[in-house]
Amino acid sequence: MAAGLTFLSSGAVLVLEIAGLRLIAPYVGITLQTNTAVIGFALAAIAVGAWAGGSLADRVDPRRLIPPLVVAGGALVIAVLPLVRFTGEAFSGGDAGSVLLLAFVAIVVPAALLSAVPPMVVKLQLASLAETGAVVGRLSGIGTLGGIAATFGTGFVLVALFPTSGILVGTGLVTVLAGVAAAVYLRRSSGSTGRRTAGLVVLAVAGTLLAALAPSPCEEETAYHCARVVADPDRPTGRLLLLDTLRHSYVDLADPTHLEFEYVRAIASVTDVVAPAGEPLSALHLGGGGLTVPRYLAAVRPGTESLVLEVDPGVVEIDREQLGLRTSEALAVRVVDARIGLDDEPAGGRDLVVGDAFGGLSVPWQLTTVEALEAVDAALADDGVYVVNLIDHPPLDFVRAELATLGEVFGEVVLLARAPVLAGEDGGNVVVVAAQRPLPVEAIGTALAGRDLGWQVVEGAELAEFVGDAQVLTDDEAPVDQLLTPYGAPG
Repeated sequence: MAAGLTFLSSGAVLVLEIAGLRLIAPYVGITLQTNTAVIGFALAAIAVGAWAGGSLADRVDPRRLIPPLVVAGGALVIAVLPLVRFTGEAFSGGDAGSVLLLAFVAIVVPAALLSAVPPMVVKLQLASLAETGAVVGRLSGIGTLGGIAATFGTGFVLVALFPTSGILVGTGLVTVLAGVAAAVYLRRSSGSTGRRTAGLVVLAVAGTLLAALAPSPCEEETAYHCARVVADPDRPTGRLLLLDTLRHSYVDLADPTHLEFEYVRAIASVTDVVAPAGEPLSALHLGGGGLTVPRYLAAVRPGTESLVLEVDPGVVEIDREQLGLRTSEALAVRVVDARIGLDDEPAGGRDLVVGDAFGGLSVPWQLTTVEALEAVDAALADDGVYVVNLIDHPPLDFVRAELATLGEVFGEVVLLARAPVLAGEDGGNVVVVAAQRPLPVEAIGTALAGRDLGWQVVEGAELAEFVGDAQVLTDDEAPVDQLLTPYGAPG
């Protein structure tokens, strides 16, 4: 019983940590700050719980405390699900306050209660001071093994098989049952302790019912995202793909040339003029989403061969089932991290590389560095063009850093952005074009205007002044999440 309780309570905390991150992601996104908050609060809860549990074990018979603690911890693992989902919308956003608050709600109390169990079990197992080292070492090892098993089991198995709600409810119920079994085993299920345990079981049942009623922001949970597809009420064939907090892609099921988002129209404007009209291209797309640009190229440049590198198989499945994706030799999808996929690209084979990969609101850092851009350059033909979508808000430190990094690799770099963005008054999407050959700047500007885009084309000395002394990003140092301002100022 001692080994089982230690293994289970430690493992449940790690399940909660991983599932808790996925639970709050639809409201605050997946960023380095989100991961840091969840990990930090989990460690804080473990420390507080272990300290308090050890202190209580010296003053109160652990047999009276262990069953209620295990049951309460399991009940609260379940309860955080409806708590976060009923309140998440009120605290949504990428600001530090929202991230910290939701991470605290999702992690701290149940993790602290469960972390108080192992030191109490140690107290029960100590028959004499002569065996303190052996008992503490054995149970500490068992607890660590529980955490390891939970981490690998959740990340590699449970997330692939069950939604976050199922993982949390299942973990909570197993923990509650273990607490009930401990009460029976320790012969303390009668009297006040028995009543407390029974009351906590009722709490777990109530939490399960509330979890079933709690609104879910997800239509589907993929390996990386909370995803849903929303129909456009103003356009019967229009579909919007939302991933976590981001309006990621817009697809017109009947017309692949309809480009809803301004940044996509900006990318299309570039692709329209970098090669003669109608001429097929060999294109590589870093990030898939709804595959709006590959579909557009297939429609306006027949014979174009596009390879899309998309890390999330769930997104690709949604594309097939709800967004009308039909893959072929002309439009292929490879499920792989884009950085790894770049390394597999033959040198000099692509006329066009399009960067539109996002994890939360930021480009994954491993795609922003000098080394990653050198891989992009290697994949491009001598006259090939790289066009990438970025998101930032004032003071635009990330955009400036990425422009500086692109300038280290490519001979020509051009920024496409709205005037308020360039003036530091607003943020959002910008598009950057890079190549080793002169770019058709005037033609790009004309194409932007032809699509009713009030975007400006910035190059040369004006671009250098905009970039200033911004940091060049490398694999050794790429603080993308710290440089990025994910949201504009409120209001």
